[in-house]
Amino acid sequence: GKRSLRQRVVEEMKHYYKGFHLLWIDTKVATRMMWRLLHGQVLTRRERRRLLRTCADLFRLVPFLVFVIVPFMEFLLPVFLKLFPEMLPSTFETESKKEEKQRKKLNAKLELAKFLRETITEMARRNKADTG
Repeated sequence: GKRSLRQRVVEEMKHYYKGFHLLWIDTKVATRMMWRLLHGQVLTRRERRRLLRTCADLFRLVPFLVFVIVPFMEFLLPVFLKLFPEMLPSTFETESKKEEKQRKKLNAKLELAKFLRETITEMARRNKADTG
C-alpha cells in the first residue's frame, strides 16, 4: 500500500545516512591509497578505479551539500537530479538507478556490436564481389 509521510521521510533519512557513511568509508580507504601512492607503491587497476571514483564523488559532494545546507532547497533536488543525473555521488544511488545505468550501457554495447557486425558483413560482401 501507500506509505505515510513519516515512513517516507525516515526512509530518505536512512538513505542519506547510509550514503554519507559509505562515502566516509570510501574516503578513508582512498586516503590510505593516496598515502601508498605518495610513498612510491603501485596501485592495482581496481584500486586506481576506486580512488578515481572516490575523488569524483568528493567533487560531486560540493554542489550536493548546498541542497542539504540551504533550508528548503532539498525540495528542488529532484528537479536538479532530473537536469543533471550524474550530480549525486555514487554512494547515494538507489538500486533502480544502478540497474537503469547498467541497462543503458548494455543497450549501447548491443548497438555497437550490431553496427560492427553489419560493417563486417558489408566488408565481406565487397571482398566477395571484388574477388568474384
